[in-house]
Amino acid sequence: MSAQQLWDNAASMLAVTEKHPFLVGMVNGTLSNDSFKYYIVQDALYLRDFADCFRRLAESAGSEEDSKQLQASAIGAIEAEMMLHGSFFKEWDNSAEGAKQMPHTLLYTSYLKRVVATRPHKQGLAALLPCHWVYMHVGKRMVKLREGLGECTNRLPQFDAWIDMYGGDDVEEKVKAFIKLVDAECKVATEEELKEMQEHFNMCCKLEHMFWDQASNQMEWPNLGGM
Repeated sequence: MSAQQLWDNAASMLAVTEKHPFLVGMVNGTLSNDSFKYYIVQDALYLRDFADCFRRLAESAGSEEDSKQLQASAIGAIEAEMMLHGSFFKEWDNSAEGAKQMPHTLLYTSYLKRVVATRPHKQGLAALLPCHWVYMHVGKRMVKLREGLGECTNRLPQFDAWIDMYGGDDVEEKVKAFIKLVDAECKVATEEELKEMQEHFNMCCKLEHMFWDQASNQMEWPNLGGM
């Protein structure tokens, strides 16, 4: 089995996600700026925990080479994403400081942290893979959709910046490097381990979709007794 097979086995749900209204709305300019700002704040909060998961995986890697590659390819990608988010915050004159993780953000990060902390190294890699791979995949799809639409006066410049990054060559290079790490683990995994890796991969593909659902709806925690 390979990382590609993890992806192929999740093809039906990925086909739905690549058409998510949040993503399509970024391309055709129908996504509200408020939903995008909500998403960027939540994504910045998500990335902090995502980066922590990668630091932990780098520590548990089976070789110094793998540890360095995790830090170079994965953390490098996260830093690039945070720079993009930072540029948006500067333009909007706000930040993620003081913001709280909303329900699906907390659900996603909690799941990742649990897998990384309590399951074998290879399962942690499989759980973190969808975030990188799905973003690269939808980014490239969005580039093609944008090209097909031609000029769109409704699309905000921040939308184009997001599409350009995730549909670009730099992200693709880093994602492919991480896929190779997962491939190496797949080759030495037992049948039971591969099954668990697929389960984590599938779950995180679902959580990716739910993350964009949350932003589309600008979900908030329920107000229970004023708390």
